[in-house]
Amino acid sequence: MVGKQGGVGAGRGLGEVSRFVRALPALLIAGGCVFDFTTPPNFTASPLFAAAPLIAAPLFSLLSTLVTGGIATAAVVGLHLYNGTSAHVESVTELITMVTVAALALVINRVVRRSGRRLASARTIAEAAQRAVVPVPADRIAGLHVAARYEAAQADAFIGGDLFAVQDTPSGVRLVVGDVRGKGLGAVEAVAVVVGAFREAAEQESTLEEVAQRLERALTREGARRDGLDAFEGFTTAVLAEIPRGEGVVRLVNRGHPEPLLLYADGDLAEIVPAEAALPLGMGDLGAWPDRAQEYAFPTGATLLLYTDGLSEARNAAGVFYDPAARLRGRIFPGPDELLDALIDDVRLHTAGAATDDMALLAVGRPAEGQQDRRRTVSLVRRAGRQPAGRQQRRTSAGSGRAEP
Repeated sequence: MVGKQGGVGAGRGLGEVSRFVRALPALLIAGGCVFDFTTPPNFTASPLFAAAPLIAAPLFSLLSTLVTGGIATAAVVGLHLYNGTSAHVESVTELITMVTVAALALVINRVVRRSGRRLASARTIAEAAQRAVVPVPADRIAGLHVAARYEAAQADAFIGGDLFAVQDTPSGVRLVVGDVRGKGLGAVEAVAVVVGAFREAAEQESTLEEVAQRLERALTREGARRDGLDAFEGFTTAVLAEIPRGEGVVRLVNRGHPEPLLLYADGDLAEIVPAEAALPLGMGDLGAWPDRAQEYAFPTGATLLLYTDGLSEARNAAGVFYDPAARLRGRIFPGPDELLDALIDDVRLHTAGAATDDMALLAVGRPAEGQQDRRRTVSLVRRAGRQPAGRQQRRTSAGSGRAEP
């Protein structure tokens, strides 16, 4: 069931674990005291006391780590005085060990804090780079509701080879979602090339086909200046879309990309399949034929969903791929934002948080007449009397309008 229950439950569980870990130094000191009081003098709880400041070091401030080390050391001294063993050689050794561990915990705390500041700085720079290369579109563009998400598979990563862009132009709202082959800085450079070329071409070219050709030429130039494998195999899968003002249609050019989905207001869903397959952008040397935009009905209340293969190729522990059409069919969402939030939560539930590829999502809704700009979030609902499981899959092609099951 698509929804946020998995995400909320996982967040609550992580919060409980975090609270337990932060309470662990105090629990270790208390447990050490209980152990020492309830066992003969020749038994020692010094490992518990030594562990307390070491656990506090990466979690707490320098002062809190110092206090934890001081309390643990005082507990060791007090227990030896209580047991009358403070003059024993073993007791002196334990005290020296405890002081050494407490000092080491302070050093660890400083190293962790310094590394944390560097990581925070790197994340800020990475986020700024992403916003510069792949900026988040406005919530409302030319009367359309727009939502976009970028989910990086790698923890603390903000940018990769997936991309999206939305541009309000004289020809209508134009958008692109794409996936650059490869990873790392090379992929980020290609993303910058594609997005930059799209924004310029979307304003200047009169047709969507011409926009696609501009992107093709831009990637060809990019590949020519590279050396080695990237120059030979570099390509980008992409879907380009154009939504003219007031016409109730959407035009698409699909260059080897996963098929977009059209979610209707009543919960029906259609996969938008191109009439003929086309090579990804940047592979024009292998075959050339003119791009042909295909037109589909885009009624009020419907939402167009574009995504990269990080969504459709997300696998669970059994190796089963995530099927967005099957998961979304028969569901109704208040708007694009709620659709993407629910979809991301459902993918995390499907993969148990172990996604292996970045995921870019772009949803564009055509609001019904009188619909508010920002809709109130409501629970996901299933269309009454319709079950997605076992239904014949619907696919629509050019000129067919809204396909029938």
